[in-house]
This record gives sequence, structure tokens and C-alpha cells, in this order.
Amino acid sequence: MEEPHRRIRALHTASTITVYQAYSPEIGLPAIRDGRFPAAWKPDRMTWIKPSFLWMMYRCGWGTKEGQQTVLAVEISREGFEWALRHACLSHFVPGLHADQAEWKRKLRRAPTRVQWDPERDLRLRPLPYRSLQLGLAGEATARYAQEWIVGIEDVTPLAKQVHRQVRAGELEQAAALLPQERPYPVAEGVLTHLRR
Repeated sequence: MEEPHRRIRALHTASTITVYQAYSPEIGLPAIRDGRFPAAWKPDRMTWIKPSFLWMMYRCGWGTKEGQQTVLAVEISREGFEWALRHACLSHFVPGLHADQAEWKRKLRRAPTRVQWDPERDLRLRPLPYRSLQLGLAGEATARYAQEWIVGIEDVTPLAKQVHRQVRAGELEQAAALLPQERPYPVAEGVLTHLRR
């Protein structure tokens, strides 16, 4: 079956969805220990969450990039995630979806969340012909994320390093078997209509 061009794929349960972030150890290690972000985490900055493990690996270089050495799996409520989707604006202008550039800019300024659809990645971090969701949180959304939505925070840095070792060794089947089991994430009719193009 052909993969849709845009789809949310994620590890999820009936009540939660797992997203990924990577931070410096100064932020990541206390977050793992306490199950919440420490005072050093800046809630006034936009923070991006990614349901795709391999897209996170592409972004953080398997946990090797400066300031991204600690990879977190953050389990959040589906209720919170879907609030973020409903209140999101696309991060780029789309003719036909937005009346004009000015209308899109107004929506973007007001929206507490923004969506990018970026190429999904394979085990060698090469782009695939279909896209996965990245969700940027700001203002009210960042506060809700940190204070209300988080169910648990897990350190997946060892997993990132193990998968990377097997990819480098050419053991792609073994590497693939270690990946989180991401499945299509079901969203209610109409939730993504304003974010699909």
C-alpha cells in the first residue's frame, strides 16, 4: 500500500503519543530524572516536538550534535497533542489554503503552534518521498506542554547510539528491529484540514 504524502506516524497508546526532543545534558538529564523540564529550560522559546524517531536522529545526528547529546522520548497526552494540532498554523504560506501572504502571517503570529511537514528519513537518514509532522510550540502551547501534557520522559540516547552502531556496521535489519513501533496516528475528521497542503 502506498504511503500518503503527509501523515502523522508515531508510537502511541489509547491516551498518549510519544514525541522526541534532544537537549544538552544540562537540560536533558534533569528532565529524565524528574519527569519534567528543569529551570534551565526556556519556556519563552519555541520548542519543536517530533513524533518520528528517525527524523529526530537526522536532526540531532544520532545524539552527537552540540547541545543535542541527550535524546528524550516525551510521552504526552493525546488530548494535548490534538489541542496543539487544532490551534496550529502551517509554518509556510500555501496559495489556496491561505487567502494571501498577509492572512497567513496574521494567523502565524496568533497561533500558539506551527506545523512543518518534513521528509521522513530512512535508517541512513536519507529523505523518503513522503513527509512527517514536526510541531512547534510557543507561548500558551509551551506552557501547556511543560505543565499539563507530559506523562513521562525517557532517555533514549542509548537506543539512538545502538541503532547508529548497527547502521554503521551495515546491520540494517537488526537496526530496524530496535526502532520504536510507529504507526499511523488517528486524528478526528477535520483536525488536519488546515494543515494538509
